[in-house]
Amino acid sequence: MVCFPLFVDLNDKTALVVGGGPVAARKARVLLDYGPRVLVCAPRFVPELEQLSGAELLRQPFVPELLEGVSLAVAATDDRVLNRTVAQLCRKCSIPVNVADSREDSTFLFPAVVRRGRLSVGISTGGASPAAAAHVRRTLEGQLPASLEPILDWLEDQREAGRDALPPSQRRRWFSRLLSAALEKGRPLTSGETESLLRQFCEEELP
Repeated sequence: MVCFPLFVDLNDKTALVVGGGPVAARKARVLLDYGPRVLVCAPRFVPELEQLSGAELLRQPFVPELLEGVSLAVAATDDRVLNRTVAQLCRKCSIPVNVADSREDSTFLFPAVVRRGRLSVGISTGGASPAAAAHVRRTLEGQLPASLEPILDWLEDQREAGRDALPPSQRRRWFSRLLSAALEKGRPLTSGETESLLRQFCEEELP
């Protein structure tokens, strides 16, 4: 199975993780990085969850009422019957749900994630091999430059100026040139460097 990668805005939404073990802890930690209110429900929690800043721990068994107001759910217990029950309830409520170790019960797959500020890379093998997805994630993490995060923040600031200075037909090439120059220097360009590069670019683009 090949799944389409869909990126969803979770800011100010509520995500529910059912489970108190290491898998639930990993899922909750990733979700917290994307802005939702994260509720974790289980009778007991591993220390990793107890120490996870930002997650709201509900020390109780799962009950259907916990799905009220939830935009996304993860079932990550070691009880397959409970996981399936959570998935079935989510389907009835049209809540996207991921069930750990059961792509058949899931309506979305939880990717291995590489995050560098504004850059998010989601990696999935369609459930075939989470270990392979984790391997690709580690490989990417080792290859991405440390300076990428501030460069992306700077490129966001350049978008409006680029739109004002150039016609639509030239903008893609301009932003590609900006990115290449910043990666070559390992940092955002100064205003003087940006202006000089823009003049050079415009001269090259003249008919």
